[in-house]
Amino acid sequence: MRIHIHTLGCKVNQFESAALETMLSERGHEVTAEETGLDAVVVNTCAVTAEAGRKSRQAVRRYRDLNPGAIVAVCGCWSQSDAKKASELGDIVFGSGDKASLVTALETALSHRRSFVRVDNAFDRREFEVLPAGSPEGRTRALLKIEDGCVNFCSYCVIPYTRGRVRSLGLDKCAAEAQGLSDAGYKEIVLTGIEIASYGTDLPGKPTLSDAVKAVAHAAPGCRIRLGSLEPRAVTEDLCRELSALPNLCPHFHLSLQSGCDRTLEAMRRKYGTARFYESVTLLRKYFDNCGLTADLITGFPGESSEDFSETLAFIEKCAFSSMHIFPYSVRPGTVAAGMEQLPRAVREERARRAAQIARRMREDFLNAQIGKTLPVLFETEEAGVWSGHAGNYAEVRAKGADLRNAVVNVQITGATGGALWGNVLL
Repeated sequence: MRIHIHTLGCKVNQFESAALETMLSERGHEVTAEETGLDAVVVNTCAVTAEAGRKSRQAVRRYRDLNPGAIVAVCGCWSQSDAKKASELGDIVFGSGDKASLVTALETALSHRRSFVRVDNAFDRREFEVLPAGSPEGRTRALLKIEDGCVNFCSYCVIPYTRGRVRSLGLDKCAAEAQGLSDAGYKEIVLTGIEIASYGTDLPGKPTLSDAVKAVAHAAPGCRIRLGSLEPRAVTEDLCRELSALPNLCPHFHLSLQSGCDRTLEAMRRKYGTARFYESVTLLRKYFDNCGLTADLITGFPGESSEDFSETLAFIEKCAFSSMHIFPYSVRPGTVAAGMEQLPRAVREERARRAAQIARRMREDFLNAQIGKTLPVLFETEEAGVWSGHAGNYAEVRAKGADLRNAVVNVQITGATGGALWGNVLL
């Protein structure tokens, strides 16, 4: 069977698509980057915004048109949230769980031309689904999912309903998976999950995120360990002290901000205010020298006044992020925020542009501050003799050199142009 997997959304989806690729390949199927001439297509969907849902449906229709005789499987958060609509578009419909059974369903559908719709209630899930960790072929950075589910119930978010309650991968399994990835030759492992700050709350003994990170770091001492998105309240003095003692932890932290205004954060049902968020920023900079701090921001949330937005702009400048992901608010049907009075799309988008201007300036300041420093860089790709990779603080670095793929080498930074650092490899 010749199969293409198309992935939308977050690193958890990327991890699960990579796991599907591994399971299919192990059973003798060809997983290809080609988009035509296929026996089957898997579209792993996203539902984090209404726009993500639209793009998911668009992708399913596109692959159906490109491969009229192929089996089209739909899985992920959008099909979990709207199984009826997904079943109108796909031959096989799964939700956000049970990826192993999806492989069997694909094989059965192809041999017997049968359709399947198998979407559960996400809140009924109690066990963490263990899938093979790794990365799409050719990548140097591996993903390891250590947690699934979320119970924060922010007013704009549907993900708790599509992923269910918190489930965690046991510490022994975290360590074993990390060692396996190290043995396979990966030089960096990214720990990911829907809400990794909640890691362990479902496990006996209540191990913490710090316990999981230490288990992985000790099991794979030759790998850099990078954390996925963190809820700001998880960043405590104890966490920073413990993690800063790990020599292979990358000094890069992505914090889920969403707004820099306390009134808007309350309307979003976030469980922190700007003072607590800034405490996290201060702690991370105290314990991790020259760290990269990145954040998400939603602009134009329902009820956000011009004064509220001005507070947000001032706050992100105060935090001095190294990079930001900025999104105009997108209405997600089925959420509390969808029933609030909405701001015009033009206002939401104009505020996103204004925030992005500040974010670009902050990024330039961060990059310029790296000039003259020596940074360890994991190189990943090459084009016209120039290698590109990422420093521990997640700054993109480019340099000329011999075969540097999948090598971590020190680079003397000499300049910053085009949104990246440039430098000389130190041998």
